[in-house]
Amino acid sequence: MLVIRLSRIGSKKQAHYRLVVCESKQATDGRFVEIVGHYNPRTVPATVTVNRERIAHWLKTGARPSQTVRTLLANHVTKQPEAVAAEAPQATAQ
Repeated sequence: MLVIRLSRIGSKKQAHYRLVVCESKQATDGRFVEIVGHYNPRTVPATVTVNRERIAHWLKTGARPSQTVRTLLANHVTKQPEAVAAEAPQATAQ
């Protein structure tokens, strides 16, 4: 079964991650089928770059996202810029 999960890259205490499609039996940092994005939690705000078309393709073909990837996509990718601006607290003019 294929899964979409994070694969750690970077040096000690300088971690960033790739979003990869791989077999569920493979090692976390082992062989993968395709890189579909990157995630850098060390920036403020966290940087998430994904190829939406490829993620949609893999989800259609039966790949299952890990819980972390599911949360990451829900929080950072699916929100449109207008929705983020609407959620930001409005400054009161005084």
